Amino acid sequence: MRVLKQVVLLMILACSLLPAGAQSKYEWKEASSGGYNYKYVTNDPMKARFYTLKNGLTVILSVNKKEPRIQTLIGTRAGSNNDPKDHTGLAHYLEHLLFKGTQVYGTLDWAKEKPYIDKIESLYDKYNKTTGTDARKAVYHEIDSVSGVAAKYAIANEYDKLMTAMGAQGTNAHTWVEETIYEEDIPSNATDKYLTVQAERFRDPVFRLFHTELEAVYEEKNRGLDNDGRKVYETMLAALFPTHNYGQQSTIGTVEHLKNPNLKAIRQFYNEYYVPNNMAIVMAGDFDPDYVIKSIDQKFGYMQPKPVKEYKPAPEKTMTAPVEKTVMGPDAENVQIAFRMPGALDTKSMVVLNVLSNILQNGKAGLMDLNLNKQQKVLSSSAGVMALKDYSIFEMSGKAKPGQSLEDVKGLLLGQLDILKKGQFDESLVSAIVNNAKLDELQGLESNNTRATSLMDGFIKSRGKNWATDVSTVDDMSKVTKQQIVDYANKYFGNNYVIVYKRKGEDKNIEKVEKPTITPIEVNREAQSPFLAKIAAMPATPVQPQWLDFNRDIQKGKVGNADLLYVQNKDNGLFRLYYRFDVGTWNDKKMSLAANYLQFLSTDKYTAEQISKEFYNIACSFNVSTASENTTISITGLQENFDKAVALFEHIISNCQPNEQALAALKSRLNKARTDSKLNKGQILRGLQNYAIYGGKNPFNYQLSQAELEGVTAKELTDLLHNLMKYQHTVIYWGPQSLSAAQADIAKVHQVPASFVAAPPAIAFTKVSQDNNQVLFADYDMVQSEVNWIRNGGNYDSGKTAITTLFNGYFGGGMGSIVFQTIRESKALAYSTYAFYSAPAKQNDRYTAVAYVGCQADKMNDAVNGMNELLNDIPRSDKLLTTAKLSMKQDLETERITNDGIIFKYLEAKKLGLSTDIRKEVYESIDKLGFNEVKKFHDENLAHKPYTYCILASPNKVNVDELKKIGDVKKLSLEELFGY
Repeated sequence: MRVLKQVVLLMILACSLLPAGAQSKYEWKEASSGGYNYKYVTNDPMKARFYTLKNGLTVILSVNKKEPRIQTLIGTRAGSNNDPKDHTGLAHYLEHLLFKGTQVYGTLDWAKEKPYIDKIESLYDKYNKTTGTDARKAVYHEIDSVSGVAAKYAIANEYDKLMTAMGAQGTNAHTWVEETIYEEDIPSNATDKYLTVQAERFRDPVFRLFHTELEAVYEEKNRGLDNDGRKVYETMLAALFPTHNYGQQSTIGTVEHLKNPNLKAIRQFYNEYYVPNNMAIVMAGDFDPDYVIKSIDQKFGYMQPKPVKEYKPAPEKTMTAPVEKTVMGPDAENVQIAFRMPGALDTKSMVVLNVLSNILQNGKAGLMDLNLNKQQKVLSSSAGVMALKDYSIFEMSGKAKPGQSLEDVKGLLLGQLDILKKGQFDESLVSAIVNNAKLDELQGLESNNTRATSLMDGFIKSRGKNWATDVSTVDDMSKVTKQQIVDYANKYFGNNYVIVYKRKGEDKNIEKVEKPTITPIEVNREAQSPFLAKIAAMPATPVQPQWLDFNRDIQKGKVGNADLLYVQNKDNGLFRLYYRFDVGTWNDKKMSLAANYLQFLSTDKYTAEQISKEFYNIACSFNVSTASENTTISITGLQENFDKAVALFEHIISNCQPNEQALAALKSRLNKARTDSKLNKGQILRGLQNYAIYGGKNPFNYQLSQAELEGVTAKELTDLLHNLMKYQHTVIYWGPQSLSAAQADIAKVHQVPASFVAAPPAIAFTKVSQDNNQVLFADYDMVQSEVNWIRNGGNYDSGKTAITTLFNGYFGGGMGSIVFQTIRESKALAYSTYAFYSAPAKQNDRYTAVAYVGCQADKMNDAVNGMNELLNDIPRSDKLLTTAKLSMKQDLETERITNDGIIFKYLEAKKLGLSTDIRKEVYESIDKLGFNEVKKFHDENLAHKPYTYCILASPNKVNVDELKKIGDVKKLSLEELFGY
């Protein structure tokens, strides 16, 4: 889906001005290769090349040969900041429309289509200026009529078909305040196809199928109105920036502006900002940079530069007193505190702020981690930096535990700032922060997405000019002194903040975007443009798939009585060690509580706070996670500290001491978290789904009852932890050590019993059969409705893996699928919709068919009917099927399972009763499958079958009596869903 970029607290961003003496390490240099000049920064671990073409287009390339794929981003330095004041949301509209094609693709006959497109543009201009309900309805009726005719010449989703056929993944885009970014992950042999499509995409886009896409944006807006987190974020920005567009212009647009779109204004925005000197192409992955830059130059050379009007806001006035806001909604309560800080271009400020932020909260040993989270003084708390070009935001957030007010949480959060301002922290924490930043940097280099995103972020904020300081981030952080941090905190953190209280209650200010009348349009599934045929015919060097050979790719050994599975890390100095136990929450419901409890416990040598500091200081970490049938301990970090990290964890698990006070606090917080879960619509929907799949007794509500929770003792939990190593477990190692060395090192610190203790018997959950249509209804105060279809199928059969995968890709697994094209593109009934046949995780378990529509409540009946039609009768599209098969083949050809992923793939296969890599069998089956097989699969497993409908909605907006026409209605209480 094309969505707005979500709020992400970016912890490491544009950084510090280089101090004297550091310039020799990170300097801009120039070089030439393949006939093109480029710049680079010395000692850049990404080895990024920065090109500027003659027309001003920026191209940034980073080669990574880890897998035969490339993460691509095409970005423009224009977002909602640049929207006209009377057309907010315009940049986001445009993002959606750039998936609709041009004069050469997305159309059956541009000459015949064009007059209708021009007419629609004129009608929207008229609609924009028309007042009066009846008059506006009349104009919209004309828009709908003309759009229906225009759609007969359009090929819906042809862009998605083009990308899917070449093996692209993650087709998406986002709009934010300063940027609009278009994203694709492509096979390494598809660069020519990709660049040809993208060059055409931005040449002269046609804004076709506008009114149905506009309805998708309406749905997106309404979903935002149901999202308390989004409302808090927008309220915070508006208060923090009373002048700047960060706070004054919603990225998705106001309701009023959404009701009055103007295609001419959108075209003007495109012409002004989508110019080469304001855009960048970033690619990270497996490619020849000399070939790629030449190809980009040839294909994008047509673009003509223009002067770009930068958004230059007046400075915000200094805040002299706290600004307090309240947001109401059904979700759990929390408090957000935000300070307006210097922007990302102030690199001196950013490096200090980054270190300061990590001293306050780094997830392990920051002031808030130790003083608030570790001591359980709040339900949860966090802090972080969101760096924007003109200003940055430092944000602190917290949730209250039982008996605590949000005002209490506010006091505790600000109290940590006071500690910082007084300098009451150990300066050695800066060194630990730097070591962990080095670890993060190593891990980030493994990901093409991380590389590309970092490079594009640098372009958006500074056109890449600050890349030398970005690269020197970790070194610059190490030079920050305690006095600098204290001075910075006292300079910027006073009574100059915005505080937003998110309280539970009805939001009486919600204004929904009303549903217009839309006649379903043609999607022309079988049509294809000559351009698509041309792209398909372009030669591509085949990529040979690589299958795992579990006997070759995994080495096996022993650590005492435990099996050891080993894969060597030949790339860097990172290690990951796991103990995987054959016991989980289905064996003992207290297992999850025990795992959570461990972080609050001391030993005879260390306090809980000292343990966190010790791990953070050596850039290592541990985690104990519980699943239904397994518990996994992971210890990760730098191999140079392997012995220290593993020995420390072994000491903790063996010597942790009961702490009744910590347990009482944990129980209290858990009760609050449980209460909050009942306010979260995502959790409620999960409960409905589990109830539909398994019945009243299901994995979701298999929880400690209130009485059971209160009865648990500290000794019970520490006994569970002390005895964990006695259960059957497998040791997994991925790291630079040889097998024999790793085996010896692990054996020194990990004591394995001579014989394992039998685990308590696990409870069994059985999937139910849907014999009749049934509706499971849960009440939630929201504008939207959420509907899931659930039906359990037959037992797992590895021979069905190929047809299941193809069916999912063709029917409902992506934006080019039958379901998405019909429900969203043709009928404009939902922003989000999908359907798939889900395979179980273990042998002898059953498949489950799942379908979903999230839509406005007043569209629910139409959406349900629309999905039911597809579940009963699958439309035939040979072109779409061919695309799905091509995509499936290319996904398998370019997929590389590496590192410890090899071991977990083996364990996954073993659970399904497989001894080989099933992907090879699937790959060899693809060409044998056709529509007859897909239809047979659909008819046997989905068509004309009873379903359980899980519906989450407000009874004030959905007629419950209407639901009885679907099947027997059962309204479920939250206690039935959650088990407590």
